[in-house]
Amino acid sequence: MHIHKLEQYWFIAIAAVLGAFGAALFASILVFGVQVPTPVSRIDPQQISTAFPEPGLRDLGNKRYTAHFTAQTWFFTPKEIKVPRGAEVTFLVTSKDVTHGFFIEGHDVNLMLLPGQISQAVTQFNRPGTYNIICHEYCGAAHQTMVAKIIVTE
Repeated sequence: MHIHKLEQYWFIAIAAVLGAFGAALFASILVFGVQVPTPVSRIDPQQISTAFPEPGLRDLGNKRYTAHFTAQTWFFTPKEIKVPRGAEVTFLVTSKDVTHGFFIEGHDVNLMLLPGQISQAVTQFNRPGTYNIICHEYCGAAHQTMVAKIIVTE
């Protein structure tokens, strides 16, 4: 079977691009530790107030914290948390009503919140400052007002 020279070049180019994509995928997983967020568990969205722990920050000691957040049209609870510099925070987040987003500026936390699904992400805050939590999934008329804050202190 004869393959035209131009077609051979295209096969090589396609194989090189696919190889580069595969290498980037493996590098992001093995070298940089990128992980796809997965749900921790599910609860009945009608029972979130009783089944999901009270929203807020819990100190586990040794600069480790757990932050429980709920999203509801059009706000996050709690509106603000404060952690010291160097704190490692595990976020457990869920939605009470519709699909919301949970994105922390300047960090690798980016979750989609489905009603009743508890999502988890872990990140470390090494620089003092104020970091906004933004809803990045359109959730209704006042979507642009849905923000919360993380204040990192010295």
